[in-house]
Amino acid sequence: MATAVPTAAAPAPAQAAPRPAEASAPLAPATIEETGLTSAFVADLTLKLLYQRATTAAELVQILCLPLKILQPVLDFCKTEHLVEVKGGAGVTASTYVYMITEKGATRAKEAMARNGYVGAAPVPLAAYVTRVRAQSVGAVQVTLEGLRKALAHLVLPDLTLRQLGPAINSAQSIFLFGPPGTGKSTISKALATMLQGSIVVPYAILVGQQIIRVYDASRHRPLIELDARFDRRWVPVSRPFVEVGGELTLEDLDLVFDPNSKVHEAPFQMKASGGVLLIDDFGRQRASPDQLLNRWIVPLDRDVDFLTTSDGRKIEVPFDVLLVFATNRTPSSLVDEAFLRRIQYKIEIKPPTPEEFMEILRRVCAQQKITFYPKAAEWIAKYCLERNISLRSCHPRDLMQHLGAAARFLGKPAELTPELVQLACETYFVAI
Repeated sequence: MATAVPTAAAPAPAQAAPRPAEASAPLAPATIEETGLTSAFVADLTLKLLYQRATTAAELVQILCLPLKILQPVLDFCKTEHLVEVKGGAGVTASTYVYMITEKGATRAKEAMARNGYVGAAPVPLAAYVTRVRAQSVGAVQVTLEGLRKALAHLVLPDLTLRQLGPAINSAQSIFLFGPPGTGKSTISKALATMLQGSIVVPYAILVGQQIIRVYDASRHRPLIELDARFDRRWVPVSRPFVEVGGELTLEDLDLVFDPNSKVHEAPFQMKASGGVLLIDDFGRQRASPDQLLNRWIVPLDRDVDFLTTSDGRKIEVPFDVLLVFATNRTPSSLVDEAFLRRIQYKIEIKPPTPEEFMEILRRVCAQQKITFYPKAAEWIAKYCLERNISLRSCHPRDLMQHLGAAARFLGKPAELTPELVQLACETYFVAI
């Protein structure tokens, strides 16, 4: 049974000024018409919840994320039709009344469950979702060179790379990061999300005809605040999302995923990443070929819209509003042809570190691990690699210092950049290729 239960929102004074995270949130609906839902749909959603357990009107407001002035007429109708009965409450206000489902109501609830098992925050119509995504587009976010330097200050990157990344981010188009393994492509991609300032709102779920699509994902979205009664609580303010997928990605994952048991759809990765960053890591290692994946994205990359299919065969159009990043160890030309490369707007090579950059990375790693740094140690490592035809990588200092620390503990020695410990770390880490 699919249940999406939001946490209770803390009440706020009516005169309180909106907080930054509330800027994108729609105001609370005043009528059932403003919700975009029918009274019958809300009644079925209410009965499915009451079929699970008796609850108060106030709890229904919190779980269904609809104001009491909208729910009360629905509850009154259900009472008149003998679908629910009221057992009284702890107080004299309507919000404290305890509602219990009747046998007749249970029958209707089971019928509603047969259509879909979703129980939780009321969904928003597809049209409202599309309008909201367009209004909070990732394309509205702009970064500066200084902002980019600050966001990537923990990495040692040449200035040219920063000057290439900045325009790519501001374009809100697709980015192809390529280069040898261990050069920081995934780390750079993850840092991109921190540069996308501001917040957006995502709905708990979307209603398309009689189909439910779950959008909010606690594992993908980071909620910022809980909306109070002034706002439409069917939406959740979140940081601009960062969604990462790797070799496990399949073509099926890029469409709506239908659960035959709950009869509820799960939004695909690109929909959950809307307004933020979608990283396809290790591109070229998916079970689907690069050509198949990019064929699937030809229309979204060209037109900024995506077409999805519900279980009943309905085709729906949703915004494709993500900063799409492909990261790969392979060269672009070995993965896709010229026509596909044209659709991936920005191609940025992340090169291995120079000896000077390698030394700076090692210095920073030693500082983090409280190891006294000696420039000579970087020369020892570089010489070891050169003799074995091993290219330096940005990840080597971090990994080698972990090996060095483990060796020091085993030998009962302090973790220091001695020839003995550096040599042992290199011997247990590197393999000549």
